[in-house]
Amino acid sequence: MTKAELVKEIAAKTGIEANAVSAVVESLMETIKDNMAAGNEVFLRGFGSFTLKKRAEKTARNITKNTTIIVPAHNIPFFKPCPDLKEAVAKTNVE
Repeated sequence: MTKAELVKEIAAKTGIEANAVSAVVESLMETIKDNMAAGNEVFLRGFGSFTLKKRAEKTARNITKNTTIIVPAHNIPFFKPCPDLKEAVAKTNVE
């Protein structure tokens, strides 16, 4: 599902104009991104948590130049679904 499809579905379910729904979806994503960039975690009860995972510094290889490089420690975004979401997804048919 794309963002446009999500906006259309929410607009159809709620009866709110697609432009307004699009603005809310964009604002939600921007707020989550800004908070995570500031080092905060975002918890959406009944959906899941957007958290940060810390990656330690490591040595890697650049195989094209046959050299080693140091990858500095950094944070990566991580989504952890709530138990209700995990259960709902687990009930779907696997093909």
